[in-house]
Amino acid sequence: MTPRNARPEKKPSTTKRMIIMLILAGVLLGGLFAVKAMMSAGMNQFFDNMPQPAVAVTATEVVQRTWPQSLDAVGTLVAVNGTDVTTESPGVIRTIRFESGQRVKKGDLLLQLDATAESATLASMEAALKLAITQRDRYRELFSTRQAVARADLDQRESEAERLQADVAAQRALIARKSIRAPFDGVLGIRKVNLGQYINPGDAIVSLQMLDPIHLNFSLPEQEVSRVSVGQAVTATVDALQGQRFNGTITAIESQVDASTRNFLVQATLENPDEVLRPGTFARVSSDLGEALTALAVPQTAVTFNPYGNSVFVITEVARQPGETDMMGNPLVGNKLVAQQRFIRTGATRGDLVAVVEGLDVGERVATSGLLKLRNDAEVTINNKVQPSAEESPEPANR
Repeated sequence: MTPRNARPEKKPSTTKRMIIMLILAGVLLGGLFAVKAMMSAGMNQFFDNMPQPAVAVTATEVVQRTWPQSLDAVGTLVAVNGTDVTTESPGVIRTIRFESGQRVKKGDLLLQLDATAESATLASMEAALKLAITQRDRYRELFSTRQAVARADLDQRESEAERLQADVAAQRALIARKSIRAPFDGVLGIRKVNLGQYINPGDAIVSLQMLDPIHLNFSLPEQEVSRVSVGQAVTATVDALQGQRFNGTITAIESQVDASTRNFLVQATLENPDEVLRPGTFARVSSDLGEALTALAVPQTAVTFNPYGNSVFVITEVARQPGETDMMGNPLVGNKLVAQQRFIRTGATRGDLVAVVEGLDVGERVATSGLLKLRNDAEVTINNKVQPSAEESPEPANR
């Protein structure tokens, strides 16, 4: 039996229980995040202080070379005389007197347009002219012997005869334009018209190109304007004729520099007796300046070309700092090879090599491959078993 004055036992409220659970959960999560942060900091410190492995590169020494100076450029072959043969008069093609690819001489008849109506008109004009000349001669005789006609009548007859002579000459010229002839010696291309076809003035009939000699047009930067002159010898090569060189001379130099490219145009004339060079072909041209250039040279693969300056990685041997270890924590002693980036000023190129005007000395070692993996003071190892090509006159091997 419960005493009358005893109080009932109070149970904890639901709100208090939830608050206690949330506090415990917060403490637990905070502890987890703290542990994770400590582990991450430890790992970052380990990787930050972990020694970097040496980068394997190839290297070569800077050498001094003597090169003959030359101007090198690329250009396009252009015919001395080249055109699409066309007509001045419209008409229907009556006869074709040439074959595609045929060699022709100046004045050779290539094509004949129908001139039936024009020939009939010419016959009528010639008859009228014959009558006008007869009347003029009669009036001259009457005026000079008997004074039987007035001077004004004689002048009218003479004027009429001269007018008809001019009309006949114009009609003959019109008929002559119906005969299409070669304007110069050359080689024809592929025929572009057919028998019986109606053509208008300006329609292309066939291409005609003079192949020997042939022009080579190429551009040079404005800095070279004082190094070229008319009569200077050049040598050209084309990809389609490997191993063949074509000699020529500079025959014209453009009188102004292109303001948009800062280049000027040069034209050379090449001998082409076998007519193997064709207009429109891409060509490489070189002109020997007759002076020897002594310069330091490195492979082009060693140079990083950037808009803000060209650079190389110079490899030097330095002593290790006390306490240096490898990735396993083993102590390292002795010297090591490190790469340091250095900006240079480059000059002319020759094959796989590039001249260094400023920034390097003879005998210094530069990295020639693996540059993308390098940074300043990075440790390197040199493995020259496979070296990049570094030839003055590289030639691809036939495979």
